[in-house]
Amino acid sequence: MNVTAIQTPGLADPVNDAQRIFRAALAALARPTLAQPVRAGMVPPAPLSPTVGALVLTLCDEQTPIWLDPALRGTGDVETWIRFHTGARIVADAHDALFCVASGPSAVPSLSDLRQGSDEEPHLSATVIIDAAGAEPTGSFVASGPGINGEVCWDGAGLPASSPERPGFLETWDANTRRYPRGVDLILAGEDDVRGLPRTTALKESR
Repeated sequence: MNVTAIQTPGLADPVNDAQRIFRAALAALARPTLAQPVRAGMVPPAPLSPTVGALVLTLCDEQTPIWLDPALRGTGDVETWIRFHTGARIVADAHDALFCVASGPSAVPSLSDLRQGSDEEPHLSATVIIDAAGAEPTGSFVASGPGINGEVCWDGAGLPASSPERPGFLETWDANTRRYPRGVDLILAGEDDVRGLPRTTALKESR
């Protein structure tokens, strides 16, 4: 057991901070792509960012299976810290997780491989938390759907970029939205804000 990781503080004011961060995450998913301010006020073990760490401590508990990407699991400090502060179980397979935590856009697992929920229990799908601090724009997108008044333009900073190993994100996301009410939700954690991309939000390239 890593004593240093355990001694690293969590939320300074667990009740009030968790309520504040939960409201920001909820607002981010209710108003997709619109940044919601978050002041984490904590320094978790590296390479976990303060905003991502605050979200994990707020949204996860002993009944929440969590997947961490290889960079986050590298030293064991992040895993120990999360287990100590939340009691959550860390799983090796992303498909088994309710929350998947990615240290950057390139570490996001394939959305189709994650828990999709069911028509009867859509809430049993996965939520992916992406460390988007300092992330570069990935394109010029137009988002629409519930929580958006008409359409809104967005640069997609924090979304996985296209690569030879994976198809374009728009195709992946379109398949995800078509699974509704099943499907995966994304929370993008910036340096001091969060943005939400729920499965109900449609994305297309800006013309």
